Amino acid sequence: MGKSDFLTPKAIANRIKSKGLQKLRWYCQMCQKQCRDENGFKCHCMSESHQRQLLLASENPQQFMDYFSEEFRNDFLELLRRRFGTKRVHNNIVYNEYISHREHIHMNATQWETLTEFTKWLGREGLCKVDETPKGWYIQYIDRDPETIRRQLELEKKKKQDLDDEEKTAKFIEEQVRRGLEGKEQETPVFTELSRENDEEKVTFNLNKGACSSAGATASKSSSLGPSALKTLGSTASAKRKESSQGSAPSKEKKKKSALDEIMEIEEEKKRTARTDYWLQPEIVVKIITKKLGEKYHKKKGVVKEVIDKYTAVVKMIDSGDRLKLDQTHLETVIPAPGKRILVLNGGYRGNEGTLESINEKTFSATIVIESGPLKGRRVEGIQYEDISKLA
Repeated sequence: MGKSDFLTPKAIANRIKSKGLQKLRWYCQMCQKQCRDENGFKCHCMSESHQRQLLLASENPQQFMDYFSEEFRNDFLELLRRRFGTKRVHNNIVYNEYISHREHIHMNATQWETLTEFTKWLGREGLCKVDETPKGWYIQYIDRDPETIRRQLELEKKKKQDLDDEEKTAKFIEEQVRRGLEGKEQETPVFTELSRENDEEKVTFNLNKGACSSAGATASKSSSLGPSALKTLGSTASAKRKESSQGSAPSKEKKKKSALDEIMEIEEEKKRTARTDYWLQPEIVVKIITKKLGEKYHKKKGVVKEVIDKYTAVVKMIDSGDRLKLDQTHLETVIPAPGKRILVLNGGYRGNEGTLESINEKTFSATIVIESGPLKGRRVEGIQYEDISKLA
């Protein structure tokens, strides 16, 4: 085999070395070239291309340093946000993961000389929460993304709404109890001492005195009136009892029915105002609002073909037919022309199909007519734009 053969051990070793990280002192940030040894670095420094780069940097050195510093900061914070989120982590762990990438920006080309100095700078600028411990410096990313803040506000609003619903239910129960107690006369009990004049005398209790006296009175009355009068008296008493029972039954039923109606109305209102932080549904038309995919897909419309884990959708573009997997934060609903079919995506009418009747541009709301389910034919006003979308 020749000396420069592709499969020689030396050639294989050289390729393995070129893939991995090399020593920092033999790296040229201006030319972005990594040399393997001191001799190679010396030859690079004497080369014409390196001399040209040095002449360019000498004209405005601060501009190059600011550029490398900004790139280093952005890449470091992006790794911290994507890999660790808002967790508290040691700065060395993040830095070691950052430099494992072969094409990273080296710190000796930035305005910070050490990792500790860079960590303190992040704390002063308010980009991270930093604290020093005996084990070293720890950092915690502060997420100021508008979408994240909006989602947190929606969760807090939902929790507050749930608490308000519980308070309303508790007040309603208290009101029902108060109404029930108003119809009854509250008797204040009178307490007397238990005393007896003679110690040898037995204490007796007459628990049914009124019943006994009434029974005695009826017995004497019946004996004086005779058997025929007793029959008529019994029939009139039974008739009165039947009338009283028939009269009281509708009133009780009416009371129960009214309370049940109020509970059903409250539950229906609670369902109507209940909202979720996800709204994607299959076969709806959506618009892409993110610019990360380029101008080809920005502000373009597509149809949701599949919903994954409630927050992610597979969208088929209407123009090109491409299929994209997107998060719901990168999409928005599409409002059709009046008379077109729509699908309710959030709120109490979620999942119902309907027809768009009119649009109120001042309040960013619409009026729809439900055309499916048990609420078919109901007209709903004031439903927000983001709660409905055009059906494909």
